[in-house]
Amino acid sequence: MADAKQMQFGQRLRRIDRNHRKLAQGYVTSVNHDGLLIARPRPIDVRLTWRGVAYVIIVMMAFKVFLFAQIGAAAYQEKVTGLQNGTLAQQIGAYVMVADPVTVKIAAAFGAAAE
Repeated sequence: MADAKQMQFGQRLRRIDRNHRKLAQGYVTSVNHDGLLIARPRPIDVRLTWRGVAYVIIVMMAFKVFLFAQIGAAAYQEKVTGLQNGTLAQQIGAYVMVADPVTVKIAAAFGAAAE
């Protein structure tokens, strides 16, 4: 019997800690019908903005250019081919990492500047 009560107490503590962590991220208060103030975690508002999408594309392009310039065209193509033969996630990565003309031109400009 003591074990059952100890387990219930532990579960209650974990639930309270989880609620406190959520409330620490922000909360909304409301008044119950009997006048009791209730604090609920603020809903997470995740928005996909054009600026965020642009940042992701710029970072991915910069990463591709950096890799292409560092390891060279032949080694880069070999790595992408290896990804194309892998799992679904690797195939998606290979599709994204294919050396397009923009990547090649920018990498060539950086390669010429580094020499």
